[in-house]
Amino acid sequence: MAKIKVLSEELASKIAAGEVVQRPESVVKELLENSIDAGSKSIYVEVKDAGKSFIRITDDGSGMTEEDALVAFERHATSKIETYEDLENVGTLGFRGEALYSIAAVSQIELKTRVAGEDAAVYLRIDGGRREEVSRVAHGVGTTVIVKNLFYNTPARRNFMKANPTEFRHIYQTVSRYALAFPEIEFTLQSGDEIVLRAKADTIRGRLDEIFGERFTDSLVAFEEDYDHLKVSGFLGKPEYTKRTRGEQFLFLNRRYVLNKAVNHAAFSAYENLIDRGDFPFFAIFIELPPNEVDVNVHPSKMEVKFKDERSIYGAIRSATRSALVRSDLVPEMGMAPDSGRFVSRTTTESSRGGIVPVMFNSRAPQTGASGRYIEEERIADAVDPLFSLRLPQPRPASTDSEESDNGVFDTDAGIIYQLHNKYIISQISTGLLVIDQHAAHERVIYERTLKRFNEQGQNTQQLLFPISMNLDPADFSVVEETLPDLNLMGFSIKMFSGSTAVLDGVPVDLKPGRESTIITEIIEDFKRDNDLRLTPREKLCKTYACKAAVKAGDYLTVEEMESLIDQLFQAEVPYVCPHGRPVLVKIPLLELDKKFGRI
Repeated sequence: MAKIKVLSEELASKIAAGEVVQRPESVVKELLENSIDAGSKSIYVEVKDAGKSFIRITDDGSGMTEEDALVAFERHATSKIETYEDLENVGTLGFRGEALYSIAAVSQIELKTRVAGEDAAVYLRIDGGRREEVSRVAHGVGTTVIVKNLFYNTPARRNFMKANPTEFRHIYQTVSRYALAFPEIEFTLQSGDEIVLRAKADTIRGRLDEIFGERFTDSLVAFEEDYDHLKVSGFLGKPEYTKRTRGEQFLFLNRRYVLNKAVNHAAFSAYENLIDRGDFPFFAIFIELPPNEVDVNVHPSKMEVKFKDERSIYGAIRSATRSALVRSDLVPEMGMAPDSGRFVSRTTTESSRGGIVPVMFNSRAPQTGASGRYIEEERIADAVDPLFSLRLPQPRPASTDSEESDNGVFDTDAGIIYQLHNKYIISQISTGLLVIDQHAAHERVIYERTLKRFNEQGQNTQQLLFPISMNLDPADFSVVEETLPDLNLMGFSIKMFSGSTAVLDGVPVDLKPGRESTIITEIIEDFKRDNDLRLTPREKLCKTYACKAAVKAGDYLTVEEMESLIDQLFQAEVPYVCPHGRPVLVKIPLLELDKKFGRI
């Protein structure tokens, strides 16, 4: 007796339906796509019991004739493609011809549809895949699909559905995504007797306001970039508006909501160290690409895609989002709590030393300091960096008038600057005060300077007069071996001997004397401990090195050192946060002070 048998049509249809219809949200998604492809200008979605017992979607699209309506519920019946060449150039949301067939197999469906020019609409009633009734009824131009009792004939599948709030959340997210992607279409979502969403705006910005609220969208950063055949646009949330989940990250390819780990990572990595580990930013990114350069036929859900040239897509997304964040003013403002005599800011329990040291801007004078190093004369630059007493490129001179820095964010005024408790630098700007965390600021400066060394391939090492021998355990020794090429580019000169000894005979030119014996050990430990997947190995090395090499809270800075630090910070690509994600500076608006002193 044969062991292999052909499954019955009824059983096969239920199995196939399981790939397309996973929950009530799947039904809403597939029917929405049909309505959009039909050219609808208005789509009304109504659900009861989170879609488990009732889903109705009404549109004003082109509708179907009776002939088309009867064929539409057959498997692999579609009006979107006819040939394999069409499959490689899909320009519609739907194309597989499985949605209506699959939904009908596991539910009870009623369809009303009418095309322009006909007096009455076609009415179909299908129960578990079996056609029960075909007639004519009154209905406007367009289509209404009612889906009742989802999974009624597959009880095991019905038992796997989640609680109503969870299932409705999925439905709401799906409707919101299509509302964002198609702002020219009016969307309405009703749950029970309540209108949950009414999206009428005809712009993406307007849709964001309707879905998330104007207060939130006012903080978004808009961007748009064209790269030959590729266009990237969208909105990015500022770093202070993050969540602990990925729920508010939207990626649209030719207006289709898609999932792609590489592209999502590109947008995520653009935030670099602007956000804390475990936090997720908001973004809505729209990619326009020729259909033949992407494969949307990867999964029945049509949400997973593959790109012909994923590397270029990744680079374009990262470049566009990174540039948008860099161009934006991400400096947080410090306000005052009503009826209080204190600033609203982060509190700290760390003890402070020193006091307020008033100093005046003046011209820089080159300084030299004693160290156990020598620098070759041909590598000596024209200016001195007072932070290290080492030769570095000349920063821009301090202005005597109010001006903006190169990145267009800062507008420092010449005048008095202060070091507060040997921890913060306070500087006057045209709109108030700028408070800078000296350690975080120096970290950012060193981090970006060190990253640039990987591209410059220059000589950044100064030799030690007395090389330092380090005895490492096998694990640490292997880390040094693994990262040695990058350490060399950073400016470290290390010789490896046997399986446990390494000799440090050179360090980066901006490493402050006295840290040579411990900084390699600290870099090794942080490299092993840091599992932040957002950073490349090079970025991890630079992050640790910047932290260890930067001035610390409690270090006294001279006038020249503070001037140098501010100048270098203003020239940084991302001056707002340190590599670990802490803020570097905050603004205290003059308006807040005027309010506090009763001037306005």
